[in-house]
Amino acid sequence: MKSLDNDAHPSSEEQAIAPQLGAEGSPSQAPTTVRFNLRSFMRGDLGFIPVILTLALITIYFQVTTSGVFLQARNLSNLTQQIVVISILSVAAVLVLLLGEIDLSLAAVAQACAAIMAVVSVYQNWNPWLAILLGLVAGAVIGLINGFFVAVLRVPSFIVTLAGSIGYAGFLLLVMGRQTTLIVRDDTIRSLAPTFLAPWLGWVIPFLLVGLYGLGVWYERKRRSQAGLPLRSSLQTAIQLGCVLAITVIVVYLFQSYQGVPQAVLISLGLVVIFWLLLRKTTFGRHLYAVGGNAEAARRAGINVVGMKLTVFVMASTLAALAGIMLTSRSTAVATQVSSTLLLNAIAAAVIGGVSLFGGRGSVWAVVLGALVIGSLDNGLDLLNQDQSIKSMVQGGVLLLAVTADALVRRSGLRTGR
Repeated sequence: MKSLDNDAHPSSEEQAIAPQLGAEGSPSQAPTTVRFNLRSFMRGDLGFIPVILTLALITIYFQVTTSGVFLQARNLSNLTQQIVVISILSVAAVLVLLLGEIDLSLAAVAQACAAIMAVVSVYQNWNPWLAILLGLVAGAVIGLINGFFVAVLRVPSFIVTLAGSIGYAGFLLLVMGRQTTLIVRDDTIRSLAPTFLAPWLGWVIPFLLVGLYGLGVWYERKRRSQAGLPLRSSLQTAIQLGCVLAITVIVVYLFQSYQGVPQAVLISLGLVVIFWLLLRKTTFGRHLYAVGGNAEAARRAGINVVGMKLTVFVMASTLAALAGIMLTSRSTAVATQVSSTLLLNAIAAAVIGGVSLFGGRGSVWAVVLGALVIGSLDNGLDLLNQDQSIKSMVQGGVLLLAVTADALVRRSGLRTGR
């Protein structure tokens, strides 16, 4: 049996066996410690070797060609704020992809729900938080509709969400009426994305997120020990947590040296941590991976496949609504034109990060790395004053190279039995 920690996803066999062993409290064998080696460490939750190398090469290239501007605190702050919407939408895409489905309506849902929020805020003078809540509820309802057709009526998700993308784009036009652009003037809504946290909050909240991550690692180690499964060495765990802490300190320091930690960045990172805990540390997450790996086997094992699909589509569309709200806050307006690249970038970020298009494999941390790759390319090429044609071709090439490299690494791992 392979280690849960040594892959970005648990196998269906481990999902079924590990909880049973833990519940009995009498594992068949004492837990063993896996010796530290660089390869096993890099294959953990944060271990996306091809993507990390790609991101490093992109960073070095733009740092040199922009004469050091790329890694300046001001530019890094702008870069991270630019990828917030893609990151949130990509979390939604990851959930659906892990299920073995696809949602092509996410971008249209994002802008339609943002339009609902904007209309009731501007024309009806609603309380901003009620307007935001209405937008999120609208996203949940849309997700329930998508999920009903996919899970209950068993219509292919590609067809359902493609039709939804067209329909929700029409709904966006209906909501907006004759307006092609609606400017949102409420200060609360406008402050969601561009606000910077106070210096002390900028240090406290990131370290709380690191603490949540550490608790998740400790919980999984405890669960594996109770189940009699192999454990990472203490050194490997310490290096993993130390790297996360060091990266956090460096990034927060850079933010604080400019204007502070952007609130929107913490919102997106908070979502990543929350969904990482949900997917890796709960029964819901194990069931999601099981359904994505083999829906029929999951059904025979007693998992409510229909309920899982409904839940995931509701969560995905709600996250899409949140992404639309953050986009509106950053741009201070809602447009009737659905972005042609928003959905593609969100799915590309997930795939670049190692999430399988066929379900059951991947980690929500893919969002961070994938979005950074896409955002770095956009930002760096902008600094070099390149046209959109060049940016699109480069993004396509990097996406293909990253996925190809990941496929080769995984194939090599299968040949060696890892």
